[in-house]
Amino acid sequence: MFISQTPLRISFVGGGTDFREFYVRQGGAVVSSAIDKYIFVIVKERFDDKIVINYSKKEIVDRVDEIQHELVRETMRKTGVERGVEITTLADIPSEGTGLGSSSTVTVGLLNALYAYTGWSVSAETLAVEACRIEIDILGKPIGKQDQYIAAYGGLRHIRFGTDDVVEAEPISVTEETLRLFSEQTMLFFTGIQRSSSTILADQRENIPDREAVLCRMRDQATEARVMLEAGSIDGLGPQLQTAWDLKKQLSDKVSNDSINDLYQRALEAGAAGGKISGAGGGGFLLLVCPHEKKESVRQALTDLTELHFALERDGSKMIFNVRR
Repeated sequence: MFISQTPLRISFVGGGTDFREFYVRQGGAVVSSAIDKYIFVIVKERFDDKIVINYSKKEIVDRVDEIQHELVRETMRKTGVERGVEITTLADIPSEGTGLGSSSTVTVGLLNALYAYTGWSVSAETLAVEACRIEIDILGKPIGKQDQYIAAYGGLRHIRFGTDDVVEAEPISVTEETLRLFSEQTMLFFTGIQRSSSTILADQRENIPDREAVLCRMRDQATEARVMLEAGSIDGLGPQLQTAWDLKKQLSDKVSNDSINDLYQRALEAGAAGGKISGAGGGGFLLLVCPHEKKESVRQALTDLTELHFALERDGSKMIFNVRR
């Protein structure tokens, strides 16, 4: 039996600049962090040649080509696993439509577990590159590349997307005290809205030619946020997220709506320094930066929402159980 543990993520600034259609022209950058909420992938050898897949539904098939779960199907093709296996995915939170990068987390976790099943140990870089290839090139999903890299590498990172198509996932050098303060001032609230990100992201991608100036500003914010964090200056991050949210809403009219705007305004009035919807927008989790002394007021203002308590996670995808019987 083989079990991989792969973190979900929160993206602070720069999201949208990781679309290839933008970064090959202007270069892109994001600041993201893995969090201590995970997707687990269990791979177990079967006594027969059947393929069994357990997720929100159950599939029992004879051939890889018959698998409906497209991420499982393509990761099995990539890793060369063809038969006689049972694969189960388990998530700490709802795994779709929450804006925490779940699709890429699943893909990276599947690759890691299936490679371990075949006897291979692969690097974080390989996991990220192959997850991007599966999701973007093979399946044609309208997404960028930050989620695959942060799921594979973990940590708090400044991820740069070069015009030469090279990705650099650099750790942000912060003290333990800065990291603690940063964690203490971030909050996540579930809006109760689960949505498909594909429509929103497809709209954003189509708008790229007309939004290059906005995206360039978003890219530059990632460098500014890194400098702030490495200097130990936490106070400026709330306004940075406020600016990031204002810019993000210009990418597509599907990013926000009246309900989200109301929630965000309530948080600001209660003392939050800034925030944004995590991921593509339209629903999912509301990420806030809030002074410690204002957190209870914000909770009271958003009492109709469920808060997700979390911490930043240093590790990326890893095998936590690896036993061949």
